[in-house]
This record gives sequence, C-alpha cells and structure tokens, in this order.
Amino acid sequence: MANLHIANLAKSFGGQAVLRDVSLDVAPGRLVAILGSSGSGKTTLLRLVCGFERADAGVIEIDGQPVAGPGLHVPPERRRIGYVAQEGALFPHLSVADNIVFGLPRRARRARCRVAELLELVGLPGSFADRPPQALSGGEQQRVALARALALTPRLVLLDEPFSALDAALRAETRTAVTAALAAADATAVLVTHDQAEALSMGHEVAVLREGRLVQVSDPVTLYRHPRDAALASFVGEVMVVRGEVRGARVTCALGELALASFIQDGPAEVLVRPEQVRLDADPRGDTVRAQVCAVAFYGHDALVELKLLQASGMQSVSARVAGYQVPAPGTVVGLSVEGAVTAFPSDRAGDDAASGLCLTLPGDAGRLR
Repeated sequence: MANLHIANLAKSFGGQAVLRDVSLDVAPGRLVAILGSSGSGKTTLLRLVCGFERADAGVIEIDGQPVAGPGLHVPPERRRIGYVAQEGALFPHLSVADNIVFGLPRRARRARCRVAELLELVGLPGSFADRPPQALSGGEQQRVALARALALTPRLVLLDEPFSALDAALRAETRTAVTAALAAADATAVLVTHDQAEALSMGHEVAVLREGRLVQVSDPVTLYRHPRDAALASFVGEVMVVRGEVRGARVTCALGELALASFIQDGPAEVLVRPEQVRLDADPRGDTVRAQVCAVAFYGHDALVELKLLQASGMQSVSARVAGYQVPAPGTVVGLSVEGAVTAFPSDRAGDDAASGLCLTLPGDAGRLR
C-alpha cells in the first residue's frame, strides 16, 4: 500500500488550461474515484500521475517519493504503477497467463509466476490461464487486465474508465469483482469515471472535477446529500430546485415547510429536493400539498412519477421516485410530503413568492457539470 499526494498540479495544452491548481491526497488502501464530465480534465490527471504527460506545475508524490515536480519527471516504468485501460488492452496473440505475466522479469514469465493466485484474486477460474483473451467476455478481459496490473505488486493502481465498454449488467458484476480484488490486494487505487453510480458505489472518497478544478472531495454520502452547489447536486443525481424562504432551521416553499440539512442565512433560497425524498399519499389530508399524477416511467424495481401541483400558481411540476409496487395510475390525485432534511443555497431573487416558486427538475447528467 502507498499514499498518493498531489499538490497544486497544473497542465495546459496549446495554451488551453486543462488542470488548474489540483490538490488531492489518497490514503493507503483507499480507492478514490475521480468523477467528471467529458473535458473536465480527469484523464489528463491520470496521465500525469502515470507519467505519460509532464506537469506544467505542481508536485506528485507516491509513498512520500516525488515523481513529478519542478525539474523532475520520473518515467512511467520507474513509478511502480499498475494501469488498467478502458478496454483492457490485452495482447490477442498471448494467452491469459502470458498477458498477466507480461511485465515481469523473464524468469518469472517463464514460470508463470502467481498466475493461479492472481486469477483467483480477480474471481476467475485457473482454467482460464491457457485461453486466448478473445475467448473471454468483456468483463472477464477487464479482470485479466487488473490481474496483470497487480502482478507487478504496484504501489498504486490507476483505472481509466475500465467499465465504459461493458453493458449495464456486466458492468455492475465487473465493478463488484474489481472492488473486491483491490480490497483483497490492499491496493491504493484511483478510478477515473464519468459514471456517477460507478463513482458513488466504488469510491471511499469521490473527487469531482469541473473545468479542471476539484470542486468537492468527500465520501459518497456527503457528496450526494450535501453538494457544494446546485450544479454539483444535479451532476450526481436528479434534483428539483425550488424557490423558498429560509427562517432559522427551516425553509418554506411550494412543497411545504421543510427542515434544513445545514444552516444558511435567512432570506430567499434555492432549495434542492431529491425525487426519492418525495412521498405520495393515496388519501391526501386537507392540509397536505395536493398533486395529480401526469405520467409514470416504470423501471420495475422503481418508477419516476411526474406530478402537477394543484394548489401552487408558479410551481407546476414535481417528480417523485417510488417503489415499483407503489406506482399510482395517471390521473390520480395524491398528497405530497418531503421526507428528511433538504439542502438550500442563498438566492438573490428577492421578492419571490416562496410558496409559488418555480421548480425545475435537473437530471443527473454529466453534461450539466460546467
């Protein structure tokens, strides 16, 4: 295990800044997911840590040893880093075993050193050793690529969107296997991804890059529940932005009087409500917010219900995520309530009617993180 220390890292291409003053620490045995949309700089960050690119400024240290800094650039082969590319990059003319031992000294390659052990570590049977890579599924090839990376007993493992080419079911299965293998190997790892679910489910911490800057580094629960701003909230999941009025520890908006997750100054505010926080009551009471079901997107295990408020003049639509067995029929009138505390940010929209503020549902979309 090794720790990774990055301080004030910067990189430009053709005069265009790609990374700006990035600082990050990864503790030994931890997996940090670097999350960002296309063009945010996440792959460039990984390439700088690998040594594939030279940094313009800043310092990179692996286990206390500088590998990049002013006047210093340690080449990739001397950094003892295991690297897993997007599609594994296995050699098709070599067997699985020969791919795994490819980077080892000649004697270890001939002895197929640790092949059985490494295959077991990544959840593959030993009988796969003599198969060609093309006889394996995409997920199995990614596990072989990880085994090859771990064969070198690296100080650090870097994963560059390793599941992006897999279908949804295979992606989830492979993620689980890779996470277990990294934990069993006590590996320190950095995962680069644009997939929010991937980052939240795999990372001990998630670092979000936006336009070359780290905007928040925290554990997945804190990132999801307490994002730094509304744009970040929409990037890591669906969210509704509601105009409201803060008074003390509560905020009044078209969805009622809600508890705040953290204190902000009294006055106009932008309130963030997740669809899964909205509860539906088939028998609305007289004092509840009433709405009519307009449409239902059914996914089996759950459903996204679109509703139209019947009492608010400005706020028209609300989204609620419910269990698949609780889906209401279109046209049904239900009562709404919000469960749990909400996050709010001060707004400069002075004079807005808090009870009729516009609600905008923002989908979790990488393109929104600008």
